[in-house]
Amino acid sequence: MGFMGNRLRFVLLITFIIVAITTVKFTGLNRYLDEVRLREWIEGYGELGPIVYMLVYSIAPSLMLPGLPITIVGGVLFGPVFGTVYTSIGATIGASIAFLVARYMGRGWVGEMLKGRWKELDAEVERQGWKVVAFTRLIPLFPFNMLNYAFGLTRIRFSHYFLASFIFMLPGVVAYVVFSSSLLGLLKGNVSKEFVIGLILVAAISAIPVIYKRGLIRRL
Repeated sequence: MGFMGNRLRFVLLITFIIVAITTVKFTGLNRYLDEVRLREWIEGYGELGPIVYMLVYSIAPSLMLPGLPITIVGGVLFGPVFGTVYTSIGATIGASIAFLVARYMGRGWVGEMLKGRWKELDAEVERQGWKVVAFTRLIPLFPFNMLNYAFGLTRIRFSHYFLASFIFMLPGVVAYVVFSSSLLGLLKGNVSKEFVIGLILVAAISAIPVIYKRGLIRRL
């Protein structure tokens, strides 16, 4: 496809993202991610609940919907083990769909526009991009939904992106799923080992950005 075709697809990509953000903001679509409402809705599907849950998580990133409420519902509904499995699968598929949308619609134009040093950096991302993905997934300082699209505009191999996303999102997924799996019991006054372990894990994950920032400031 020529330059004009690539540019048109890039414009369509930007338009799609803007429409998604605007739709969520002005229609209140994110209200449907209320933990109680979403949990009751998924529970209504019975044995198909896990599939419905993963489908919801697979679609959410492309629509710029927040993932944390869905993760919490996964822990509440399916427990620490299966909640982690279903959440990891859904989140990775969702991140991959957004990546592929950006790769198909925007990468051609971006590649044609890069010159000189930027083109060299683009090639370097192709070789070492998984490290960048690992870093941004492990340290939750970066907007997850926008990153999915941004990585799709680079030359990073999809397989590297997919594996790095899956592996390095796991610590955060485990932390929040284990913690949220104890919430119903906590409301009944039961302080379970899942709550204690989850609380420690969430605290550890939350501390990573602080440690990183302080380390970066000291180096500067």
